[in-house]
Amino acid sequence: MNTYIVRNARPEEYDRVGELMVRVYSQLEGFPKPEEQPQYYAMLANIGTLPLKPGTEILVAIDKNDKIAGGAVYFNDMQYYGSGGIATEEKNASGFRLLAVEQSRRGEGIGKLLTRICIEKAIANGTQQVIIHSTRAMQTAWQMYEKMGFARSEDLDFMQGELPVFGFRLRL
Repeated sequence: MNTYIVRNARPEEYDRVGELMVRVYSQLEGFPKPEEQPQYYAMLANIGTLPLKPGTEILVAIDKNDKIAGGAVYFNDMQYYGSGGIATEEKNASGFRLLAVEQSRRGEGIGKLLTRICIEKAIANGTQQVIIHSTRAMQTAWQMYEKMGFARSEDLDFMQGELPVFGFRLRL
């Protein structure tokens, strides 16, 4: 089994991380395709613009050959989170979005590792909760989040076009 290290993506890796996220999300059964939500996929492809916002980091899980196996975007300040609904109004909260793992690397604990690192960052930054969102198409991630202590938080739910998006909180 591979061992992965999580670190901040380097600017020269941003395009590869965006490509990974587009590939992963566009292949999810039941998730909108690029032609259905072009703005969403444009945001994924241009993921490198997100760290321009204060306290925002693109995290990557890399293998021993420095290959990117997964990624996520961590937000130390929810005002920059960029989702629908009320999540961006949450105070004293961190969050992460856009967690994606290469299809060939699923089941190796990469999603859990990225999630754990985001939680550790939130604790280190002194926030009182971590906020995330998921969809029905992301059942594996949904179950993982619940096993890690995240609880459904219906007040954070919103619609992304025709897609219901479900909020979760982890109180720290």
